[in-house]
Amino acid sequence: MSESWSGGVFGERGQCILAPNPGIMSLDGTNTWVLREPGARRSVVIDPGPLDEGHLDAVAEAAGEVATVLLTHHHYDHSEAARAFAERVGAGVRALDPEYRLGTEGLGDGDVIEVDGLEIRVVGTPGHTSDSLSFWLPGDGAVLTGDTVLGRGTTVVAHPDGELGAYLDSLDRLHALASEHGVGSVWPGHGPVIGNALGALDYYIAHRRERLGQVEEALVDLGATPAEADPRAIVEIVYADVDQVLWGAAELSVRAQLAYLAER
Repeated sequence: MSESWSGGVFGERGQCILAPNPGIMSLDGTNTWVLREPGARRSVVIDPGPLDEGHLDAVAEAAGEVATVLLTHHHYDHSEAARAFAERVGAGVRALDPEYRLGTEGLGDGDVIEVDGLEIRVVGTPGHTSDSLSFWLPGDGAVLTGDTVLGRGTTVVAHPDGELGAYLDSLDRLHALASEHGVGSVWPGHGPVIGNALGALDYYIAHRRERLGQVEEALVDLGATPAEADPRAIVEIVYADVDQVLWGAAELSVRAQLAYLAER
């Protein structure tokens, strides 16, 4: 049985407020993260999530005075309430995609956000989407991954905006971060916190390589090239053991895999 998840407090700096938007793709709901240095007055809010007043009330209560709002990526279940929440608390929204910003400050790989002693390092992790970012929290040895790594199952490479080559590179980058800097836990955008970051990333990397091999085998069986193959036919072979309600999402990943193979 899947581990139940309802958010909570993690490390010395993190609190997860679970949004009430459960679903096939969002698992238990969107994880909205409130980060604050111990004893500090101001906080940083990551991914306010859906435009649900009860959820935003809970986030506002946990956050207190908000210095800034950050987005891991533009998908609606993470970004819908960002502007409304930021206006409510008198803060800006920082995102890689200018369309989702509120204020003049952007956000990108290598940026460092410092708020009352809290340090958040931005890591570019495109692949799930082109604008996906992760946030490394050195003080707690944690990385907030948005939808790049989920707390349960695996994520979708949302083709054509998402690209498999970029996603594989991002997994390698997160693996190096965890290995070289002692990052022990993953605080994801959906699902429970993962206490073994390296183990999760090893699994994600192996899973993607395995799926890619299965797609290559399916192409041989179908006698098709990556450029001419029917993605749905690939899904029916490779994802035969997966609930068909997930086949639409699987087809996005297959399209990304075919595009990746076509370019090799």
